[in-house]
Amino acid sequence: MEKDRRHRIDLVVREALANAIKHGNAQNPSKRIHVDLAVEGEDLVIRVEDEGEGFDPSQVADPVTPDNKLKPNGRGILFMARFMDEIQYGAGPGGGTMVTLRKRLTGAKKECSQD
Repeated sequence: MEKDRRHRIDLVVREALANAIKHGNAQNPSKRIHVDLAVEGEDLVIRVEDEGEGFDPSQVADPVTPDNKLKPNGRGILFMARFMDEIQYGAGPGGGTMVTLRKRLTGAKKECSQD
């Protein structure tokens, strides 16, 4: 895997973890973050799950619209969508939010979806 791709995956994982800590778990130190990394077929699959109240990605304002360009929020989700091939948001087994990030190790870009 080339250096640029590794850097982008690193950035996406850090953003997913930061979102889970800050927004999902509301920085509650008694709540945990669960991370799973796997290779499934030709995909690198990263799952990050928080123990928070849940999350609706459609409620996050688009950070590239003129009204939001100077606001600091929403860029992590934008990076995840741009740098990964597929993103799924859904309820985790523990009731919080689980984000599943897929990066094709070879081949074409996939899609972004919400469960």
